[in-house]
Amino acid sequence: MKRGVLSLLAALVVVASHGTVHAQQDCCRLIASEVALRYRVAALAERRFTHRQLWDALAPFLGRGGVRATEIGRSVQGRALRAISFGTGPTRVLLWSQMHGDESTATMALADIVRFLAEGGDAPLRRVIRERLTVVMIPMLNPDGAERFQRRNAVGVDINRDARRLATPEARALKALRDSLRPDFGFNLHDQGARNTVGENGLPVAIALLAPAADSARSFGPVRDRARQLAALLIAAAGDVIAGRVAKYDDTFNPRAFGDLIQQWGTSTILIESGALPDDPQKQHLRGINVMLVLTALEAIATERYTAVDIERYETVPFNRGVPSDVLLSGGQVVVPNGEPLRLDIALRYEDPVARRGLVVEEIGDLTGAQGMDTVDVRGLFLHVETTTTQDPDDWWLLPDQEITVTVRRGPGVESEMVARLPEPKQGS
Repeated sequence: MKRGVLSLLAALVVVASHGTVHAQQDCCRLIASEVALRYRVAALAERRFTHRQLWDALAPFLGRGGVRATEIGRSVQGRALRAISFGTGPTRVLLWSQMHGDESTATMALADIVRFLAEGGDAPLRRVIRERLTVVMIPMLNPDGAERFQRRNAVGVDINRDARRLATPEARALKALRDSLRPDFGFNLHDQGARNTVGENGLPVAIALLAPAADSARSFGPVRDRARQLAALLIAAAGDVIAGRVAKYDDTFNPRAFGDLIQQWGTSTILIESGALPDDPQKQHLRGINVMLVLTALEAIATERYTAVDIERYETVPFNRGVPSDVLLSGGQVVVPNGEPLRLDIALRYEDPVARRGLVVEEIGDLTGAQGMDTVDVRGLFLHVETTTTQDPDDWWLLPDQEITVTVRRGPGVESEMVARLPEPKQGS
């Protein structure tokens, strides 16, 4: 495991050891950090994996320690949709992950939690979950999308926009399970884009949470209030280890979305969106944070500790703010083959912003007032642009959506001193 993951999880233990935190929360955090370290499912080491790879990785833990797996349907292409259950308590909790096939961070975390539930013996947290909760989770709702690591299913439908019509078998399976279980709490687990900041001028978002609105008026009632209290508790828990990187997701009501409608149907529902952290291209740091958040939530539900949380703590959290580009190069001179340099700003985005791979042109020109996740003042410097489409100086184009490499130099000649290169070369390359 990478040193950064170990450092993060060690931080969980340090936070848990301080006397300023409630004793129950201390216990939960200690167990959560232990789960993320000791019960990590090693076969899931990267964020892209298939349906078969997931269930092969989970197979050793199914049918053990009271962990049960049940087929609840089939995908468009015939892959099994399975739910994993644990516990016999009166309070019912439903979690579903990877309804978008390229959003797998929480799926990895659920795998670690499944292993803990299967092998955790008489751990206090495992015991309280088993005795007081009935937990049902769908680790991968969109296996066809996961096969290609794409958002939509095999017929191009965003499953999270099919809660009203229920046209797809994946949506029908989730709705049928919700109706049969009638959960008290629900967790809608996603990954969001990396180009979001906490409020207007905050850090990049690592975790965004939401207690979704159940109607267009965004009204409040007992169901949503319970979700807001639990979300406030999770915001505090996440903030202890990723300070300044926790935001609130947009709460505009969407009548086609599962989180909003499951809230409307009477289940207190929380959305958890995993964003990005520095030096975490496979989201293993965020995987550990998801383990901590889910286990903290289950413990708080089982003990009803969330009921003592002030809802206003949730309301004061800044919203996500979307940023259109990853890098904004401002004020430089673009070197044009066989021509004079031109003063142009360039906005760039990564095709994979989490791993920071594949730098693509977003916009070119006077971008005064525009924003990027990183804005670089290159006044007085020259931008030497190489495109992947052509190297012929007589047929040179710089257009939006082109993948490019930018070398920043002190002069217009290729022999002048290099200041920086984008994308940055990987270590060892």
